[in-house]
Amino acid sequence: MPAAAADLGGDCCADLEERVAELEATTARKGNRKVSLTVSGWVNENVIWWDDGHESNAYIGTNPVEQSRFRFVGEARVTPDLSAGYLLEIGVWGGNSSKFDQNSPDGSTGANSLLVRKSSWYLKSKTFGKVSVGQESTATYHLLDDADTTMTRNFYDAEGAPDYMQNFFLRDKAGNFIKASPTSTTQLRWSDALRGFNNSTPGDSGRRNVVRYETPTFGGFTFATSWGEDDVWDMLVSYVGEAGDFRYTARAGYGNSTDGASTPCQGSSSSPYNGMNCGWWGVAGLIQHVPTGLYVYSGYGDQNNDTRANLVAPGIKNLVDDNDLTWFVQGGIENKWNSFGKTNFFGEYRRDEAGSNVNGSGTLQTQNANINFWALGAAQNFEAAEMTMYLVYQHVDGDVTVGNVPNTAPTELSAMQQVIAGAKINF
Repeated sequence: MPAAAADLGGDCCADLEERVAELEATTARKGNRKVSLTVSGWVNENVIWWDDGHESNAYIGTNPVEQSRFRFVGEARVTPDLSAGYLLEIGVWGGNSSKFDQNSPDGSTGANSLLVRKSSWYLKSKTFGKVSVGQESTATYHLLDDADTTMTRNFYDAEGAPDYMQNFFLRDKAGNFIKASPTSTTQLRWSDALRGFNNSTPGDSGRRNVVRYETPTFGGFTFATSWGEDDVWDMLVSYVGEAGDFRYTARAGYGNSTDGASTPCQGSSSSPYNGMNCGWWGVAGLIQHVPTGLYVYSGYGDQNNDTRANLVAPGIKNLVDDNDLTWFVQGGIENKWNSFGKTNFFGEYRRDEAGSNVNGSGTLQTQNANINFWALGAAQNFEAAEMTMYLVYQHVDGDVTVGNVPNTAPTELSAMQQVIAGAKINF
């Protein structure tokens, strides 16, 4: 039988052209057709209920462990073995949950703002590895965190425990805010008692302006090193592998800095100490039984600043503790028991033994501190939406020795309790 053409009307082509023009006007374009463009990221927002023993409230904000962000990644093939590319990653703060305190439901700084997290170009060879230049991850950035291959990496990794509460003011058991000295007007925060220049976690470094090199993977092993700022250098070895029913990840690294601005190991980034010499190292690993999903994730981080005592008066140098350490162990089970996706249940304990905090004017604010964290949590992934919902209960307590007077007794802290509920959705 003869086929009959559809009657599209006399202005079919005009309608088609209009639709094409509309599509072109609303489609993201590339300025360079030789370089690919991938746009991705996620939104991660949470509700945090807190109780410091004398006051409680609930705030809404952007998750501080895996901040909301968007990124642009481009790459072009130079030869069959060599490619060139770029990375531009912008962080987004709604409410800055890492800056919440008793007086500020929107975060004391950084709310409703953008942050340039990474901005770098790279050359990548399958044979020789990858070199990046710009604002990038140092080799020991997330040294402890990235050993975690479970869902807790999205909301409660190695830095997760202090991330949620480090900006809250310290209280003693009677409910009084704790000051650096009886005559001081400065109220101390949990981050003043804890140490570690990156999210209060000794052993972890951060994003800096560096040259970074990473080798290809050989037998599951990868080596990375970076150098930059004035001066910061570090190196890392990592391993990912499987044996029988078990999956392993392991990481170890070391770094050193003489730049008191980019790595304020002394306790003050506003008044950096240019004579600083700070070193850090850490190890972390995870082992998981694949059939059952049972896993153990643990790590140890250490930071030593042997020039910290140089900031204070000669008569109190012996009160300065120049070493800070943390260790943690997380145990849990993660498996796919329903059609939505994987489910995770976990518990964690973390112990921090922090050294002294010296401010920019050379005042010894804290001599040392002992902080205990423990947490219970759960997460559910929804594969169809690339979304993970999470719920965590966290309890923090300990003691801190304040001021510059010898033989000062530690002050027992009023415990901080938090319930964190939120979701991360990728795009």
